[in-house]
Amino acid sequence: MPDLIAKPALGHVPITRAETTLAEADWTPIFSISPFPGQEKKVSTALKPLGLSFPKPNSWAEKGAARIVWTGRDQAFLFGASPPADLPAAVTDQSDAWVSLTLSGPQARTTLSRLVSLDLSEAKSGQAARTALNHLPLILITEGPDSFRLLTFRSMARTAWHELDDALTKIDARLSLI
Repeated sequence: MPDLIAKPALGHVPITRAETTLAEADWTPIFSISPFPGQEKKVSTALKPLGLSFPKPNSWAEKGAARIVWTGRDQAFLFGASPPADLPAAVTDQSDAWVSLTLSGPQARTTLSRLVSLDLSEAKSGQAARTALNHLPLILITEGPDSFRLLTFRSMARTAWHELDDALTKIDARLSLI
């Protein structure tokens, strides 16, 4: 049986335009957790040793290296930690299915406003949304005032990078005229 070698989805070096940086985030294990019907409280109890609980819609939380993000109805992604073995939920390893990008800097919101159909003017750290980046499925995680983590399918990583790079290039060009 061949040995499989984990590689980044893109392997691009970070780019900075308009003082805003787009980068591929470091790889981390990702587990999808979908509580069985009526088991959300038990899932939260089982996650307590990690310092986490099942997130409310449109939110995320972290403790140490572990982070849990709401990703849809009755679904969350656990990053950076293995889920407890006794979890009363459907659990699947999603690590190789997603690419994680970061966008941070003073033009991050403006860049995303060109590509995402959400009003991010009031977005705060601790919020998450299931949306689209133009036509690509997207999980948008607000990490700070001008800092976002973007998750899309690994098979669409190059397109997501291109869309973000293109938007940043146009914003940079516009700002150079001012």
